[in-house]
Amino acid sequence: MTRILIADDHPMVRDALRSAVLYSCQATDVMEADRLDSVMQALEERGDLDLVLLDVNMPGMNGLGGLRTLRQRFPATPVVVVSAHEERRWVREAMESGAAGFIPKSTPRDAIAAALRQVLNGELYVPPQAAEEATADETEDAETAEIARRISTLTAQQLRVLELLGTGKLNKEIAFDLSITETTVKAHVSAILQKLKVYSRTQAVVIANRVLADRR
Repeated sequence: MTRILIADDHPMVRDALRSAVLYSCQATDVMEADRLDSVMQALEERGDLDLVLLDVNMPGMNGLGGLRTLRQRFPATPVVVVSAHEERRWVREAMESGAAGFIPKSTPRDAIAAALRQVLNGELYVPPQAAEEATADETEDAETAEIARRISTLTAQQLRVLELLGTGKLNKEIAFDLSITETTVKAHVSAILQKLKVYSRTQAVVIANRVLADRR
């Protein structure tokens, strides 16, 4: 006994989504709307809807503003964003705005059906590519945090030597700039390589730039 509202201002898109809905679940009532105020009216009159499929670009939506309004007024009704936008930024912002899922309009019918079943079972759904990119970003963030931790163990003088290494200067040039001996520069470079767990000056500069570039 599933009641679903399809909200999109393009009839062909609504037809395609209706096909996916009927294919994915035993929907007893599939309604349609082509603007935000029609969605609001349907929810006010039929507050027992199981799912809303929502296009964020139809009239009255104001982007994700309409989604946030729906979530505030009808928090018990799950909303899945169906959008022509496929960038991960849109996926992330939609989920942060309270969406139970995000389905790109380019998604094949079988995949849409599987996504709808997942949401109707109480789970969240994001496109596989967006999930993979998010995992990759989390891994990269963790690596950057580890590099930052290693850099934080450098003394002020070692950090200055590292920055000068990044400009391509030789040991004798760094010694001149910092008014220290070349032997001292070599000792600092050795300590930098050990603390950063790298084997060459080039490696030290490359990984440090991932963090230092953001601080400049």
